[in-house]
Amino acid sequence: PFSLAGLGGGSASGKTTVATMIIEALDVPWVVLLSMDSFYKVLTKQQQEQAANNDFNFDHPDAFDFDLIIATLKKLKQGKSVKIPIYDFTTHSRKKEWKTLYGANVIIFEGIMAFADKELLKLLDLKIFVDTDSDIRLVRRLRRDISERGRDIEGVIKQYNKFVKPAFDQYIQPTMRLADIVVPRGSGNTVAIDLIVQHVHSQL
Repeated sequence: PFSLAGLGGGSASGKTTVATMIIEALDVPWVVLLSMDSFYKVLTKQQQEQAANNDFNFDHPDAFDFDLIIATLKKLKQGKSVKIPIYDFTTHSRKKEWKTLYGANVIIFEGIMAFADKELLKLLDLKIFVDTDSDIRLVRRLRRDISERGRDIEGVIKQYNKFVKPAFDQYIQPTMRLADIVVPRGSGNTVAIDLIVQHVHSQL
């Protein structure tokens, strides 16, 4: 039975917004949205110092705890409850308390590297790629990182040029061909979102 949709795409492409729109339109009980951002690995002291100077690469598959992601999604697909780490972007660390998610009928898993791992791909019943223009993504990222994550404009641009853009070209853009559905323009594309919702409904 259908239970798990993966939502990939570049940083600030609108993945979370698209996921939320899908969930609202689905209008079924027990839908869970899981963000890959929760599963960043715990950084060493040296890595934390790099992160503070915008010198740590968060846009690389190695930055994510894929073992924990896969174990978590397998449990959720079996209808079991799971504990999810809470990642703090201001301190670049996991918080002490984890949150509990209870079993779900539909799980939406979103993240920049949602299609980067072979084991993870096997678990996904539907793969959606949100394709948003790179200029729009950069502007959104600047706004978000400065207002929500307390960063300065120089640091955000440095990180974008050094890590975010190369990662998109090397790891994220090539996974678009793995997607079942590509959503051009992201959350502005209501027709694509309606079609996804219809498909998911037909599978439930």
